[in-house]
Amino acid sequence: MKITTELVKELRDRTGIGIMECKKALEESNGDLEKAILILRKRGYERAKKKLSRETSEGLIGSYIHSNGKIGVLVEVNCETDFVARNQEFQDLVKNIAMHIAATSPRYLSPEEIPQEELEQEKEIIREQFKDSGKPPQVIEKIVEGKLKKFYEEVCLLNQPYIKDPSMTINQLVSYYISKFKENIKIKRFTRYQIGE
Repeated sequence: MKITTELVKELRDRTGIGIMECKKALEESNGDLEKAILILRKRGYERAKKKLSRETSEGLIGSYIHSNGKIGVLVEVNCETDFVARNQEFQDLVKNIAMHIAATSPRYLSPEEIPQEELEQEKEIIREQFKDSGKPPQVIEKIVEGKLKKFYEEVCLLNQPYIKDPSMTINQLVSYYISKFKENIKIKRFTRYQIGE
């Protein structure tokens, strides 16, 4: 299929990725725009992994107060340069992350932050649920690992499905913007306030 300049432009407008990369992705997907976006996202995540070790000393503190005034969030999102921190898309990303935190109430940033005793307690609860199931211990341990992934999605911000697009996690959302801005981005910390808690 011949890839038209209009199609390349549309893909570029939707993704913010360079013309040549858009053209290659469209060729790979035989002109299917949605498949091309998927190809670019996958490539972006690969490229993003290389940038994760770079220093992030700029960024923004974003806030969100829910319309009822009973939930508020502060979140610090870091990037490498002031140029990106002042970019409207980066500011929107920070705002969207703050809104996500207000909606989903994560307790930790990542699984590494969960205290070991809380993790062991969660594993024990899951094992206890299956102790009379007659399943062999190694099968129960596999079930424990599977259920822990679900637990991480509930309590860890980076593992949660993004509320505006549940097909990606917050970690994948950040990776997408790392590849888009071509610099490292990190959610450093957050605080969620709720009246009565």
